[in-house]
Amino acid sequence: MQMRALSELFDRTTLVVPVAESGPTAGEIPLTGNNLKVVPLSNPAGKDWQRKLRMLPWLITNGATIWRQTLRADAVHAPIPGDVGTFGMLGAYLMGKPLFVRYCGNWFASHTAAERFWKWFMQRVAGGRNVMLATGGDSDDPSAQNPAVQWIFSTSLTQQEIESIGQPRHLDSSKNFRLIIIARQERGKGTDIVIESLKKLLADFPSLRLDVVGDGDALAEFKRRAVDLLIADQVIFHGKVNHESVLRLLRQADLFCYPTDSEGFPKVVVEALASGLPVITTKVSILPQLIGQGGGILLEKTNAECLADAVRRCLKDKTLYRQMSENAVAIARNYSLENWRNEIGRHLQSAWEN
Repeated sequence: MQMRALSELFDRTTLVVPVAESGPTAGEIPLTGNNLKVVPLSNPAGKDWQRKLRMLPWLITNGATIWRQTLRADAVHAPIPGDVGTFGMLGAYLMGKPLFVRYCGNWFASHTAAERFWKWFMQRVAGGRNVMLATGGDSDDPSAQNPAVQWIFSTSLTQQEIESIGQPRHLDSSKNFRLIIIARQERGKGTDIVIESLKKLLADFPSLRLDVVGDGDALAEFKRRAVDLLIADQVIFHGKVNHESVLRLLRQADLFCYPTDSEGFPKVVVEALASGLPVITTKVSILPQLIGQGGGILLEKTNAECLADAVRRCLKDKTLYRQMSENAVAIARNYSLENWRNEIGRHLQSAWEN
């Protein structure tokens, strides 16, 4: 969806990307755009250290294609983290091409040598025809070393979608309340905390249910935890679903719980706000600025007890819930794909107009 939006800024866009010949298609959507063409690369095999060992043979096989397409381009967009984005970024810089790098990870986390390199490179070359944007947000600029590195938000919703789903909610005490978390199912995103809090909430809300959406390495662990807590019947694991199913599940829910410990700019929070859902989350990255506008509750501590208290507060106060829902919809209207595209377009036009 973001590639489609970016393609609207250009006469022609070529997407150089690894393409799988087969595999699961659950949750995938067709790639479309304005005069957009895909140049396929082979899909790197393996994970973690095995993938790193195989990267040199992969680059020998695919490097000429990356180099050739970079040479043909008038300008290069390199999303990182990622191998292909890194090769494109370095190739464009060596060729002196106008360069747009979008850091899509957590700017505040630099755990690996690769993350430290990407941030160093962006700060080193930002300015002139090199547009460097970091996904996220804060009251301060991303870089104290180079103010040319700027923040950019992230989203997956068009203005039309926001308007169509953005209806403020009210609590209906006769219904069975539902919590939801949508994330890559890894430790640190908070799914385990939400499951623990559900156990604590069932005494107050016996019919409460939790929807867990997304796939990941920790999914099996979370399923076992629900069984161990004797609440497996109250937790529905949906796995990876497509965009339309995400919006449908959000419409069915009452609260979005997201006790994450690290973020860039979570698109799913915008989707939840746009659906009129109050969001209960943590004080990391852009989340205090988003939720601090009244669209939910920011947790003082990232644990099940604090989360359960926040859920009780929301579900027992209809006036507070309605106000947070109205605020959520108003906040989300600022974060459409059209606004995202136009903001990036202003950065690029300012840098590349000559």
